[in-house]
Amino acid sequence: MPTRLLALCASVFMLAAAPATAQQMHCGERGRVIALLTERLQQEVRARGIAGRAVMELHVAPESGAWTITVTLPDGMTCLLANGRGFESVEDPQPARGAPV
Repeated sequence: MPTRLLALCASVFMLAAAPATAQQMHCGERGRVIALLTERLQQEVRARGIAGRAVMELHVAPESGAWTITVTLPDGMTCLLANGRGFESVEDPQPARGAPV
């Protein structure tokens, strides 16, 4: 499901601020969600960050390039926020727009 960065950030902050929103998403107990991603989809955590009171993680399957973004709430519920394919790691990121070169 394609997601724009702005929509992703808004979703993460909504999840962190309003746990009731998580009930409308695909969520489950963290251990079960992580087991699904690792065992069934062969995805591993490649990045992690804090968004308010939530933890956002990027899971990637190295062989296929499939990826999933999850958000784990303080109550231990983990929600699938976005997923896709064609993941590519960037070693030398481009400078931000307007940044000096």
